[in-house]
Formats: sequence, C-alpha cells, structure tokens
Amino acid sequence: QVQITVAETVGVERRGKFYERTGALRDMVPNHVFALLSMVAMEPPTSFEAEAIRSKKVEVFSAIPAVQPARAVRGQYGPGTVLGKKANAYRGEPDVAVDSNMETFVAMQLEIDNWRWAGVPFFIRTGKHMSRRDTEIAIGFKQAPYSAFRDEPVDTLRPNWLVLQIAPDDGISLQFEVKRRGPVMELAPVKMDFRYDDWFPKEPNVGYETLLYDVMIGDSTLFMRADIVEEAWRVVQPVLDAWAGERADFPNYDSGTDGPSDAVRLLERAGRVWRPVGPDEDRNPPHRSDESA
Repeated sequence: QVQITVAETVGVERRGKFYERTGALRDMVPNHVFALLSMVAMEPPTSFEAEAIRSKKVEVFSAIPAVQPARAVRGQYGPGTVLGKKANAYRGEPDVAVDSNMETFVAMQLEIDNWRWAGVPFFIRTGKHMSRRDTEIAIGFKQAPYSAFRDEPVDTLRPNWLVLQIAPDDGISLQFEVKRRGPVMELAPVKMDFRYDDWFPKEPNVGYETLLYDVMIGDSTLFMRADIVEEAWRVVQPVLDAWAGERADFPNYDSGTDGPSDAVRLLERAGRVWRPVGPDEDRNPPHRSDESA
C-alpha cells in the first residue's frame, strides 16, 4: 500500500470566500496531492528534462480509474484545540456560511492500473486544523508469506515502511523489524533515518521560491502540462459531482484531530489503518493480517 498525507494545522485563515467556492478537494487534491502521487508512481524518465518527466506523469494519471464516491470521504472541522490553542469551527470563520456544506478534509482510495502498481491501493488524505503539520509519502511493503521465526507468526509481524518525509522535516526513513538482544526470539520495530538538516545546514527554499525561480530560468519540470491537468480532474470529477448534490453532516471532526471517523472506516474496509500524523517514536500502524501490499 501507499499512503500520502498532507496535514495542516492551520485553518482557512482569511480565505473564507475562496474556500466557500472551492473546498479541500479542489484546493489540494488534483494539484498538490496528485503532484506527490505522480512523483512516486511514475516510471523512470528517459532524461531529467521537463518534457520527459511530465510525459511519465501523465501516464500515471491516465492509468487511474475515476474515483467512485464510495471510496471518498469528506470532512469539515468543528471547534477544538490545535497545538494547545483554541480553534474556531470552519462555520465560525470570517466569510463562511453558518450552514456551509464545504469540506476542509478529504480522503480517498485510488488504484493505478498498470504493470507496476496493479493491486496496490493508494490512500490519500489532506485536511486543515489537524493535530500536526505533516506531509509524507509512505510506501508499505508486502507482508512476508511466512515467518522464519518459530515464535513470531507471520500475522504478528508489522510491515516494513519506506517513508519520504516532505515537511516539516524533510528526509527519508526505512522502518523495519529486528531481533532484540538476548536469548529470546522477540522482534521490535526500528528506523534507519536520514534528515537533510543533519547533513545540509543551508536553509531550504520556502513557499513559492522554487517555482518563481523555475519561472525565471524557464524550467517547467514542476509545472503541470494541460494533459496532466485534464487527467487529474477526470479522476476526481465523479466525487465532485456526487458531493455537489448531497448535504453532509458537518462538522464531523474536531479541530486538532486527524479527520472524521469515516476516514478510518475507509481504510478498515480495505484491511488497513492510517499511519499516525506527525513525528512519532513508532510510526508503524497496528498490523492487519490481511494486508497484501
């Protein structure tokens, strides 16, 4: 499985008018979240030139079937506490209707119908007023078919994870299990960790600095081509259409939490659980014995 999380602790701030016309799905998924998905799912390009990379990205989206509404969840934050501070409900923000039906959280399950990713579910989520700021791509490896350890049945072993941490502390980690020291066969999760700040103390670019620089030098690698845009919106259009005609039971998650309970059930139906949001000593999720990828 692959899980992509873009969690924000901020709310809509002073963008109430904008958000009332867009919502989290339009604002985040076809562009920001799908940019992460395409980078991890694309095949190797023939060169590192912009057109070669973007051509591989459009292949990814062309292979994704349109998401059915049953595989998508929306949420809207209510009042709560974010990072120790009281937070308003979305409906209490400036320029937001008191009965607003606009989402501030989205979760989806997608598939990529190609040779490399067939049968591997992709789970994405993004939301505002969540518990921590966190942007990561987590690749969960397939469960072993059997355990070589007599005292450790295979259904008790946690899957290994390759985690690409984008923000706030960019780096790469590999999470796996090792035998504890001692005569008893007992496994424990560990992590091999690389953080850019540990090796490259230079301050990273922030906000739109990288994109503005790319515009000035004529590098279009990180920009979407028209065919990529069309395919990305095709993937989410059935969900947009369904949500436009239905009123949701909002608000359905407290500010400072990690989304509505329906998002948890979305993964439970697939035999999975979400990874914890934000840094944690042990970020492996509880094991599900029926995990296949």
